Amino acid sequence: MLTKKLQPVQSFLSLVSRSVGHFPRQHYDVIVVGGGHAGTEAAAAAARLGAETLLITQKIHTIGALSCNPSLGGVGKGHLVREVDALDGLCGRAGDWAGISFSILNRRKGPAVWGPRAQLDRQRYREFMQSELLSTPRLTVMEGSVEELLVTDPNPEQPGQHRVNGICLANSSHPISASSVVLTTGTFLSGSLFIGQTTSPGGRIGDAPSSAGLSHTLRERLGLKVGRLRTGTPPRIVKDSVDLSLATLNPPDSSPTPFSFMNTHTRCRPEEQLPCYLTYTTPGVERVVRESLHLNCHIQQDAKGPRYCPSIESRVLRFPGRRHQVWLEPEGLTSDLLYPQGLSMTMPPDVQLRLIREIPPLHKAEIHMPGYGVQYDFVCPTQLSPSLQVKSTQGLFLAGQINGTTGYEEAAAQGLWAGVNAGRRALSKPPVALSRTESYIGVLIDDLVSRGVTEPYRMFTSRAEFRTSLRPDNADLRLTLKGFELGCVSSSRHQKAVRVKNSLQDALAALQALSLSTTSWKRKIPDVHVSEANSNMLSGIEMLQYKDVSFQVLASIFPEVLLPFMEFSQRLKIEAVYRPHCESNKREIQRIQEEENMSLPEDIDYLSLPVSLSQEVREVLHRARPSTLGAATRLEGITPAAVVNLFNYVCFAEKRKKTSHGNQRRQKEGREEELCASLPQ
Repeated sequence: MLTKKLQPVQSFLSLVSRSVGHFPRQHYDVIVVGGGHAGTEAAAAAARLGAETLLITQKIHTIGALSCNPSLGGVGKGHLVREVDALDGLCGRAGDWAGISFSILNRRKGPAVWGPRAQLDRQRYREFMQSELLSTPRLTVMEGSVEELLVTDPNPEQPGQHRVNGICLANSSHPISASSVVLTTGTFLSGSLFIGQTTSPGGRIGDAPSSAGLSHTLRERLGLKVGRLRTGTPPRIVKDSVDLSLATLNPPDSSPTPFSFMNTHTRCRPEEQLPCYLTYTTPGVERVVRESLHLNCHIQQDAKGPRYCPSIESRVLRFPGRRHQVWLEPEGLTSDLLYPQGLSMTMPPDVQLRLIREIPPLHKAEIHMPGYGVQYDFVCPTQLSPSLQVKSTQGLFLAGQINGTTGYEEAAAQGLWAGVNAGRRALSKPPVALSRTESYIGVLIDDLVSRGVTEPYRMFTSRAEFRTSLRPDNADLRLTLKGFELGCVSSSRHQKAVRVKNSLQDALAALQALSLSTTSWKRKIPDVHVSEANSNMLSGIEMLQYKDVSFQVLASIFPEVLLPFMEFSQRLKIEAVYRPHCESNKREIQRIQEEENMSLPEDIDYLSLPVSLSQEVREVLHRARPSTLGAATRLEGITPAAVVNLFNYVCFAEKRKKTSHGNQRRQKEGREEELCASLPQ
């Protein structure tokens, strides 16, 4: 089933008009700045938590806009979408509603690294996100541009040199206060657009950049280290001008797999899905790139671009003489445009047309909108805590591309977690963190705050040490129950997750109880090679680990026991296959968690610490200021010996602190006894 039905157009438009026309009140629990993938998830999460939330965006009708590629998920990225959904986020359900071509990438490998992915209908995705946000309780959406942050003196009882308690809007004399502010400015923070030798301010074509005052506040008032990154997008091509017969057809999966654990099917029926097409660059493409470098100021800039989604100019210069893949992707069920994935470019429009016509299927192609580049400010993320709050500034949270990441999925994951913590702070609750041992979101945030970025960060499964445990299929078991305890997961989702968890446990117990000799199993399943040399008894779980043994096969042999669990057949097969790996993972995770859970004092002075640490290590620790020993171990330049010395120092300091408190308590008790003895009887 699909859990979302869009409201009628009349009702939807009335919601928009009310949100635009209604002047907000003067105080909110949480203010979210920016209506992209990070901002929408942050605002919705804070509101679900119970915080009165205000989402400020330049244009309400661009909420949920897919600024670049019309797709969601992929290897690593699909894991993030599933985890955001497990925490009751929006993008997974939006993907199921707007998807027009679904596939599981990496299917030739194990399920732990499968990548759920979908091509999206841009209009449907935007409509879903706007409808969802504009009908969310405790969430107000308004159009506006934030001029600057309200900065005051910090609360002396909490760490930090500053406190942000609201925002000032451009063209308004009325500040709006809040306990927490979440910045999700995307590419709009001092953004600049590049086409050929032309530069203009903006974060997306057709939209203005964020106020210069906001960037100035971050740099000058708050003293944050700010860098510069770049990205780009390809031209949009008129579909009817493309000869798709010269490209290779790439059909979607015959049975679409939903992103959301709450959905059993997608809105788009299997037969309605649209295919993608694959083609390649030619030597002519490389020639055009080289001949036009002097006309391309974006490619000559020092700002770092995305390594894993580079422009065609960067690919040609980095890998000369190669042919490069170009995917021709649909932009919607009724759209007359194609998105040429792999052809991000920033040369002049007439040169872009020359270039794409060097590719056989595009030899007569027409460009609807030229490609362009964007440069924007980002805040070095090592200045953030694992809650995504700025360490030096109370009440200020950052999420999305402002933290140096690239991609919708990475932004959505950060936005959700920043929204959760911003809401918790506003409701006087302590911050929470996700460990890299329990989620890809934890891996993402830990990488950012511990290691920082030198180029736009993209999620891969290889970044996770425990990827056999952190699979797309079990994100609900890992995160939904925790999310319910935090308050960001609905009761209906929680009830479903509990039912799934209990059913899987019962099914695994039933499989474990099916214990037979190898001879008996061979008689029951003669087509599967079970070595008779193994005299041990084998359980149903162990049999399910064989490649050719499915849960359906076992259920046909033991129908009374296993047929009640048929709806979980694929999940049970995956659980059985990965059980040996997960058991060894648990032992390693336990060791890591012991390190993760050892907090490092927030006021520790690494530069003068009386411990044997090299000056390089001291500077790394001083700059990154990790919150736990586990985070310290992953910092670049931190040696195992340094970790041991730091561990011993913290243990010694804690022991000395406890001894000191004990002595103070005994001294106090002694004084009280002396006082009692001196009183008249």
